[in-house]
Amino acid sequence: MDQDPSVQNAEQIPGVGAGATVTSVGRVLDILEAFQRVRKPVSLTELADITGIPKSSCHAIVRTLIARGYLYSLSRPRSLYPTRRIYDVAVETQAHDPIVQQVTPLLERLRDNSRETVILGKRQHDAVIYLQVFESQHAIRYSAKPGHFKPMHSSAIGKALLGSLKEAELRTQLSGRTFPAVTPDTITGADALVKDIVDSRRRGYFVTRGENVPDVWAVATYLSLRSETLAVAIAGPRHRMEHNVVEHAQVLLATCSLISRQARGA
Repeated sequence: MDQDPSVQNAEQIPGVGAGATVTSVGRVLDILEAFQRVRKPVSLTELADITGIPKSSCHAIVRTLIARGYLYSLSRPRSLYPTRRIYDVAVETQAHDPIVQQVTPLLERLRDNSRETVILGKRQHDAVIYLQVFESQHAIRYSAKPGHFKPMHSSAIGKALLGSLKEAELRTQLSGRTFPAVTPDTITGADALVKDIVDSRRRGYFVTRGENVPDVWAVATYLSLRSETLAVAIAGPRHRMEHNVVEHAQVLLATCSLISRQARGA
């Protein structure tokens, strides 16, 4: 349960297809993420093999990253590894995120009160992107990372964001569509999904019951912040969530209401 099997790359997300990406940028990210996976210095040949990038192209990218201070080379054995510059750039940039930093204290408190994983997400084309994840301290928990994409139709955050639409717009966007089954419990028909979302909006919160990850339940709602529509979810294993959905929903709604009031006051 630690890792969500529905994690997808941008190339696999509807509306964020290959035509919207740049190969050279993708290769730079592939190289940086390769170090995240192997967690050790690697040679240029090994790096090219791991990423599937032609060695000549890999060499050109590596040379640029070394020149900009993002990689350094070791001589014995001949290998490469990232410098701290990547970390410093990421931390300083994240520290000035106009949305995540504003809601972090309250979402951390929500995580502590619910004792389950709390996720902040936003719609990107026809998918959800996780902006921040506050993981539960339980050994068995729902685990994900910021930057992961999720399907709109099978995730609680996706349902909440769809639920923020006017009903006519919701029906227009979903009408006549069928959706892939991420798990055996995923709602795949447009009519059933619309009904689920409309009913959920009436009660004020949205639920997934093993629809995105087997045996993981989640409850979510949406809010407006800085003229952006966002959604927050509480997610955890079925055996802990099943009998606490309403309780979690109440705490979630109170937290999002407080976030909205604080934003208006600011």
